[in-house]
Amino acid sequence: MIDPRAIVSPQAQLAPDVSVGPFSIIGPQVQIGPRTVVGPHAVIDGPSVIGADCHVFQFASLGGAPQDKKYRGEPTRLAIGDRNVFREGCTVSRGTTHDAGVTRIGDDNLFMAYSHVAHDCVVGSNTVFANCASLAGHVQIGDWVILGGLTAVHQFSRIGAHAFLGGGSIVSRDVPPYVMVAGNPAAPHSVNSEGLKRRGFSEEQIRNIRDAYRVLYRSDLLLAAALERLEPVAQRQPEIRVFVDFIRNSARSLVR
Repeated sequence: MIDPRAIVSPQAQLAPDVSVGPFSIIGPQVQIGPRTVVGPHAVIDGPSVIGADCHVFQFASLGGAPQDKKYRGEPTRLAIGDRNVFREGCTVSRGTTHDAGVTRIGDDNLFMAYSHVAHDCVVGSNTVFANCASLAGHVQIGDWVILGGLTAVHQFSRIGAHAFLGGGSIVSRDVPPYVMVAGNPAAPHSVNSEGLKRRGFSEEQIRNIRDAYRVLYRSDLLLAAALERLEPVAQRQPEIRVFVDFIRNSARSLVR
């Protein structure tokens, strides 16, 4: 399954059914799980672990050293789950010792051409990074998030589950779960209701989320007052509990 023109280190650990295309390079501290396909001209460095059923397209570069001037060659890691797709020119860096030392990616994610995940980021599952979407270091992305093309996210920002970032958004603050943002700087526009419907949220749950969005963004309340109003609702509605807890834990402030 390994093309004779590929360069695979003898120390790399590849499942027997991994496929490696011509002219790809796989380093010595790389582990790749069953049925993963590495296309031609890809580079995978390490320490890195890639799960099962992933597909790495041509010219993607995974597990390279972090783009951080403070990095001094420490043995940091990249950990990738199952069924992820990395399209042409996609880049994902390892972590740094200034954080947990690992960049983590969950399952079932699609990284389109030339998207970038920087050092120490944590990406959930079922996300979509459209072409050229980029994360700076230490960013956290929740499950089911969609980043439009040419979106850029500032370091240490957090994006909540089911959020939608419109194409070309420049995000420098935290985006709560369920919220659609767009623009430079990114501003909230509405609730990602279509995405929530596709993922099985009921009409009542979506209505509850819209009501919570109005309290946060349309009521002219200060943040503390908005949270005080939402807290009793969160005790009855689990979808709002997620929303409120994210806001309370925000360290960078929210898009407003």
